[in-house]
Amino acid sequence: MLTNKGRARLRGLANSLPPFFQIGKAGVTPELTEAVAEALEKRELLKLSVLESCETSPDDVADALCGRTRSEVVQVIGRKIVLYKKSAKHPVIEV
Repeated sequence: MLTNKGRARLRGLANSLPPFFQIGKAGVTPELTEAVAEALEKRELLKLSVLESCETSPDDVADALCGRTRSEVVQVIGRKIVLYKKSAKHPVIEV
C-alpha cells in the first residue's frame, strides 16, 4: 500500500515519462494485461494513455488493470493512468 508521500514521489517521477501503452477501442484485453504486467516487472512505474475510441472510462481501465496485474494506481488524470508495482526481481524505485 502506497503512502501519500510515496504516491507524491511516484507522481513526480511519472511526469517525465511518455505513455508506454495506448488503450483503444478493444479496451482491456488479456494480451494488454499480460504486456502491462511484463512492463511493470521491468520498469515498476508505467504511464498509459486511454484513447478517445475506448468505450471504457479511464478510472475503470485503471481499476481493471490494477486488479489483474496486482499493481497500484498512482494517479488518473484526464486520459492518462500511472501504475506502480514493485519488481520482485530487480527493485529500482524506492518508495
